[in-house]
Amino acid sequence: MYRLIRDLLFRMDAEEAHEFTARQMIALQQIPILLRAIDRFCAPPTTAARELLGIKFRSPIGIAAGFDKNALMMPMLAALGFGFVEVGTVTLHPQSGNPRPRLFRHPASRALVNRMGFNNDGADVIAERIASAPRTVPLFINIGKNRDVPLEGAPEAYARCHEKLAPHADAIVINVSSPNTPSLRELQKPEHLANILDAVNATKPLFVKIAPDVDDELLAEICDLCLKRASGMICTNTMAHESGGLSGAPLMEKSTRVLARVRQHVGPGYPLIGVGGVFTADDVRAKLEAGADLVQLYTGFIYGGPLLPRRLAR
Repeated sequence: MYRLIRDLLFRMDAEEAHEFTARQMIALQQIPILLRAIDRFCAPPTTAARELLGIKFRSPIGIAAGFDKNALMMPMLAALGFGFVEVGTVTLHPQSGNPRPRLFRHPASRALVNRMGFNNDGADVIAERIASAPRTVPLFINIGKNRDVPLEGAPEAYARCHEKLAPHADAIVINVSSPNTPSLRELQKPEHLANILDAVNATKPLFVKIAPDVDDELLAEICDLCLKRASGMICTNTMAHESGGLSGAPLMEKSTRVLARVRQHVGPGYPLIGVGGVFTADDVRAKLEAGADLVQLYTGFIYGGPLLPRRLAR
């Protein structure tokens, strides 16, 4: 059934299809009896439960940032069986992002290229929205800087965004690795990242999301810094490609290699989340075997459909 629906959706512009799907999910989650029925049908088995940093997850499978940028679909995503939801990226001030078209499919390679540019409603609006929304699974909030904020202003921007959103989150994710905001990846350099982590007065677990295409020397420096000043790391963001970020199956091998290198560097016990190219249970196992404690997906959800998190958890 989903293949038929997907074929119809794939005839639309990719971002318009996403917005259409989001509207349906938002409408359906307003019907409590339906939401409960979906939740019962898609609930992960109890054996899938995990605990990390004192947070309990009913499944290690989460939805990555980017799918629900404005925290509008959290109840439905939870009902579909995700063990945790990451919303965002959220910036301090609202911004419209890059000009359209800015989201593209590559069905032959099961991939997406996005040039979204942190389009979101801003920290104040999203904080208020989250505060009034029901939550049944842990919530991660991914934060970034506005496009017009210079690198030297990044620490204050992240700190203020964190201050507004952390009270409503189970964990905060520092996004310094998106390829769609000019110079953002410069913030992965230790001299910048240290200033950001120092400025953020972390009141909740703090994760740093890294790029898949950092060299070994920089990766080691990032790991050393995160070990001292962050609760964990997310490996990885999208891969720079065609003036945007490539996600999906082509990213699986590269992101998993980075994950394994990070695990080797940080040692056992340090929380890591693997993301990039997850479509199947074998992909999940590969991430876990490479050192991930939890796993996220986004593009796989687009191609695999709403029952994918249930299938993966089972």
